[in-house]
Amino acid sequence: MEFKTYLKEYQDLINKELNKYVKTNECPEKTLNNSMEYSLMAGGKRLRPILVLATYEMLTDKSKEIVMPYAVAIEMVHNFSLIHDDLPGIDNDDFRHGKPTNHKQFNESTAILAGDGLLNNAYIVISEDLRRTELELLPIKLRVFEEFSKAVDRMIAGEYVDTEFEGKEISNEYLEYIHINKTGALLKLCVRMGAILANASKKDIERLTIYAEKIGLAFQIKDDILSEEGTEEEMGKPVGNDKEKGKCTYVSKYGLEESKVILDKITKEAVEIVKEYGEKGEFLKELALYIENRNK
Repeated sequence: MEFKTYLKEYQDLINKELNKYVKTNECPEKTLNNSMEYSLMAGGKRLRPILVLATYEMLTDKSKEIVMPYAVAIEMVHNFSLIHDDLPGIDNDDFRHGKPTNHKQFNESTAILAGDGLLNNAYIVISEDLRRTELELLPIKLRVFEEFSKAVDRMIAGEYVDTEFEGKEISNEYLEYIHINKTGALLKLCVRMGAILANASKKDIERLTIYAEKIGLAFQIKDDILSEEGTEEEMGKPVGNDKEKGKCTYVSKYGLEESKVILDKITKEAVEIVKEYGEKGEFLKELALYIENRNK
């Protein structure tokens, strides 16, 4: 089966699962629930939950039921971060996925609380799963929960540093710090959650962590490149905002062509890592190439 077919199947599966958590009941906070649904079900690549599922399935033949709550939770956290990134006090963006951003569709206070709600719902999903977990699996899931919480902390730290240093010259180390935390922390978490829940060996977890770090950095470098040369039609949001705000990116630091060289090198390194898994690693290999070659 072709990579794009697998990708679409994963996306459909995730969308179906996420839809179970949409709140449709009549209540005083119905508009807030609508705001949360608006962002959560807006589409997107669903890359993070797919990474959780694909890593898990590469390493075990066991049911996806064990891993699904964590795939759902990470997508909730991701959408929380997108809502807050778009706010006037941070990136001040008007469009996301070709639609008005949450604060434009509703209002700023609702958007803030919708982001808060999605973050909290992620922890509710995990806590409900922990409550149902059999004793022998509990230590593994508690380890995942700890890593989950720490990765969210790192994502928020990376976003802060990125925002704080707008318009300022920063070192290569700080640029890497922003990318490792802002984008890389959650992508690394996704792969590690899938591996840990599959009860993978220490060697496999370490190897796949390096893969995840590489695709995490590749994802952000590609975002920097697309911000420079992508189109608004393809991206579903305005381009060139990073340059306008004086954000330090790989493109502003190394130039467009050198950034492409770095991206290609990192992607090839990621591909080499998952070649170790033969046919089972084919999807993760193609996913690394997809990240490099995407146009949005």
